[in-house]
Amino acid sequence: MADGASITEIYKPLDDAPINSKHWLTVVTAGMGFFTDAYDLFIIGTVTAILTPIWHLSTSQLSLLNSVSLLAAVVGALVFGKLMDVLGRKAVYGIEILLLVVGAIASALSPSYGVLFAFRIVVGIGVGGDYATSAVITTEYANRKNRGRLVGTVFAMQGFGLLAGPAVAALLLGAGVSHGLAWRLMLGLGAVPAASVIYLRRRIRETPRYSVAIAGDLETASETVRWTTGQAPAVRQSALSLVKGGAVRAKLTDRKFLRRLIGTAGSWFLLDIAFYGNSVSSPLILKALRPHATLLDNILIAGAIFLICAVPGYWLAVWLMDKIGRKRVQWQGFLVMALAFTAIAVIPGLTKSAWAFLALFGLSYLFIEFGPNVTTFVYPGEVFPTSIRGTGDGIAAGCGKIGAFVGALVVPTLLKSVHLSGVMGIMAVVSALGVLLTLTTLPEPMGVSLEESCGEPAAQLAQLPEAPALTARAVGD
Repeated sequence: MADGASITEIYKPLDDAPINSKHWLTVVTAGMGFFTDAYDLFIIGTVTAILTPIWHLSTSQLSLLNSVSLLAAVVGALVFGKLMDVLGRKAVYGIEILLLVVGAIASALSPSYGVLFAFRIVVGIGVGGDYATSAVITTEYANRKNRGRLVGTVFAMQGFGLLAGPAVAALLLGAGVSHGLAWRLMLGLGAVPAASVIYLRRRIRETPRYSVAIAGDLETASETVRWTTGQAPAVRQSALSLVKGGAVRAKLTDRKFLRRLIGTAGSWFLLDIAFYGNSVSSPLILKALRPHATLLDNILIAGAIFLICAVPGYWLAVWLMDKIGRKRVQWQGFLVMALAFTAIAVIPGLTKSAWAFLALFGLSYLFIEFGPNVTTFVYPGEVFPTSIRGTGDGIAAGCGKIGAFVGALVVPTLLKSVHLSGVMGIMAVVSALGVLLTLTTLPEPMGVSLEESCGEPAAQLAQLPEAPALTARAVGD
């Protein structure tokens, strides 16, 4: 067997394996973090609505508290993404979820605005780290045929976290729990799902792709492949130098990867302006629409929108991504978002009609999820080589969270200055830009191996004459 072929042969069982219990173990381990991420990021909108009269928050304080975790997530995504490429996936996985637990508990116990603000930063760093680590690890374990489904399922857990926030808030407030206690319970409960997977994350095995391409550890990779698929391929030790050489040559500044970085990071940035701007500020948006409704009424409406529109959208994306492609799901989602937001902005009186507004607002949520909110998470892990996959994914996720920060920060102010129709008009322009960026910068990775999708240098090597070299011993030989 030629060395060039030997390099990718070790991944073939991973690429061709049917979905099994090890895949789902990885998905659950990663997905529980995303349930927590969504709960922690979006519950803050309800918390600040409760805290505003208690702590007499100004508009700027409210906006900063709503958005600081998103800005901190930029740091988390960049740092953890880079560390994964330097230290390994296994070395850092689980640290980010520990930050979420500590941040959630400390936030719930905060005695003042300043302390709560500080620990929301801790939560944000954990969230950003989770975005980068979970995406890369799940991608590198996934098979070729169902990679979109597996990675998308991790992210779809966000939908249940979105739903859990309004549900918990409604239960606490509906049960008559005092506002002074309710907001603390809302924040503190975010620690529970995160704590449940700390052990699993710290015990996860290093991915075979990192073991081979970066660490040069063929035997460990072979053992992990067998653990995952039941097969342990033998790979020539002479291929190791070629793999390492390929990994070193991969750079984000290469024209192809820079274009993909612009596409993945830019799309995520635009999507999160709309998604987080509307979601974190949904209590304020609904208050602008229905100024005389109670906070509990608006929380229930927000929860209904998530349940009826957002949650099914996630699973439509998961179901169809490996059938019609990531690119189509993404640009079509952006397009419907743009049309829905435009209709809300330009049709006279629409923002005065609660049911008409909610129908179009709900449609935008359906296609945010059955669209770029899922695909922007899936894409980065598939289009960069192993040696820079964590860094590329971290930058893309970080740019997304910059967009989220911008959206969450400015929407409360824009609602006062340009009103609800103006906010929707801005979101329409943002969504239209997402369509253009997706169509012009991103490839279609559906159905091909990661090496084929991202142009891993080792996979492109010509077949070389067979050399008498040692092979990595298969487990059990």
